[in-house]
Amino acid sequence: MRYFIEFSYNGKNYFGYQIQPNAISVQEELEKALSTILREEIKTTGAGRTDTGVHAKKIFAHFDTEKVLDNELSRRLNSFLPADISIKRIFQVKDDFHARFDATFRTYEYYISLEKNPFTEELAWQHWRKPLDINKMNEACKILFEYEDFTSFAKLHTDNKTNLCKMYKAEWEQNGNELKFTVSANRFLRNMVRAIVGTMVEIGSGKLQPEDLRKVIEDKHRNSAGTSAPAHGLYLVDVGYEFD
Repeated sequence: MRYFIEFSYNGKNYFGYQIQPNAISVQEELEKALSTILREEIKTTGAGRTDTGVHAKKIFAHFDTEKVLDNELSRRLNSFLPADISIKRIFQVKDDFHARFDATFRTYEYYISLEKNPFTEELAWQHWRKPLDINKMNEACKILFEYEDFTSFAKLHTDNKTNLCKMYKAEWEQNGNELKFTVSANRFLRNMVRAIVGTMVEIGSGKLQPEDLRKVIEDKHRNSAGTSAPAHGLYLVDVGYEFD
C-alpha cells in the first residue's frame, strides 16, 4: 500500500531534502525514523528536492509498505524525529499516486527583512542597507507571465529535460519592515526561485529596470540573471494534488 506524508521542516541543519553522500538530509532522517518504527527498510519519494538551507512549511512524500498503518504513526514519528522536522499527517493513496509527478503546482515564499533583525537572521534575507522599490519589483513580476522558458534562472549543468515552467502567481507584498515574494508554478527548476529573487532585488535597488527582465529571460543564460538570493529566506509552502 502507498502512503503520503505531509510534513514541514526548518532546513538550517540540512543539505536539502534529498539523500546525498556524506551530508545530512531531511530524507535520511525521515527514512531512518520510519524504518525504525515499522521494522522494515522504508524508502521515500519527496515532492521536490529543496536546496541546502531551504525550509518547507508544507511538503509531501510517499512510501510503500504492506502494513496497515494507524493514526498513531504521526505521533510516534514525531517522537523519533529531530525538533526541526514535524509530521502533520499520514494517509493512504492509490498505489500508483506519486508525490513528485502527480503534483499539479508548487508554491514558494521568499522573505526579505528591510531592517537589521536578529530574530530573523537565519529565516530571512537581511537586506537593510539599501532600499528596495516594491512597485518596480511587482512591475517586473508581470513580465514573468509572458514566458515559459526560464533557462536564465536554472542552475547550470543539471539533468533537466526541459526548462519550461507555467507560472501561476508572482507577487511581492510588504508588511512593515518585511517583504514577502509569493511565486507559484506547475514546476520549478533547481535554484530558480532564488535566482528570480536575486534578479528582482537588482530591479528593486535600481541596478536594473523592470523591462530589462525580458532580455534576461530571452538570453537563456544563467549569467544574464542576478546572483541567487540566500537559501535561508526561501520556504516551500504548498504542493497541490488532485486527491480523490
